[in-house]
Amino acid sequence: MEGLGDLSDLNLAEIEQTKLLANAFDRASTACVTVGVVTPVAAMLYGIGNVGTQFGIAVVGYFLGWLMIAVFLHYLARLTLRRLA
Repeated sequence: MEGLGDLSDLNLAEIEQTKLLANAFDRASTACVTVGVVTPVAAMLYGIGNVGTQFGIAVVGYFLGWLMIAVFLHYLARLTLRRLA
C-alpha cells in the first residue's frame, strides 16, 4: 500500500491500537448484519410488526444495503490489519 510511509517502525502500543481499530470495524460490520438482516428476518418468522406483509423490492434493497455496509466495514478491518504485514 503506497502512501502509508514506512510502517516497520511501529511500537507495540501502535500495533495494538491498529488491532483494536480493525476489531472495531469488524464488530461494526457484525452489528450491521444483525440490525439489517437478522432482526428483520426474526421479525418475519415470529410475526412481530408488519415486516412479513411488506416483503418486496424495498425490503430486499434494505437487506442488501445493510449487507453491503457490513462487507465494506469488514474490508476496512482487513485493510487495517494489512498495515501490520
